Amino acid sequence: MDNSHIYDHFRIQVQPALVSKLSEFHLLGYDSVSENELWNFLIKKKWKKIKDEMKLYEIIQEILSVRVSDYMSYATIEAYKSVEFSFDDENELKELLK
Repeated sequence: MDNSHIYDHFRIQVQPALVSKLSEFHLLGYDSVSENELWNFLIKKKWKKIKDEMKLYEIIQEILSVRVSDYMSYATIEAYKSVEFSFDDENELKELLK
């Protein structure tokens, strides 16, 4: 199965917009967000439903309209999805319940 997204061919062209948005994130104190993480957010969340023939300017507009709160909500949910909770270790359970 091909994991590429239909908008991946725009990635190099929109890189300045991605860098600009990351600079905004950094100004607001979110230094750990990478370009790949932002792009994955756009693909998995913003562009989950693919529109017919999206223009370059529309993609740039959507990149620049990303709010930090939207990205952080997405990142939090993705982090919860990737963590497997195990209550097999009684000490970990006690530590959690402190």
